[in-house]
Amino acid sequence: MDIMDQIKQQIESNNVLLFMKGTPNMPQCGFSSKAAQVVMACGERFAYVNILEQPEIRANLPKYANWPTFPQLWVGGELVGGSDILVEMYESGELQTLIKESAAKADSESDAE
Repeated sequence: MDIMDQIKQQIESNNVLLFMKGTPNMPQCGFSSKAAQVVMACGERFAYVNILEQPEIRANLPKYANWPTFPQLWVGGELVGGSDILVEMYESGELQTLIKESAAKADSESDAE
């Protein structure tokens, strides 16, 4: 599978997906740590990709997303943004609403199948 197809498949297969350096429990940079903390605080399940272990994704995701930095949060197949944006959205309550609504929509779609 082509790397761009692999990235697309990961985004489409995971309702809430965080591309980050490290893992949520062992982040490898401060920005990834902040992003993981606010996503975890929203209380919904999410997937993550440790880009340090996947150099092809690390090299190609910025081209795919047209977003140059990491971390990157994708919700419902759409890029939400990086660490600073996520923290601002969390502080305003917007991130919790976005993630909860997307999780509820994904749950109802899987129930319908």
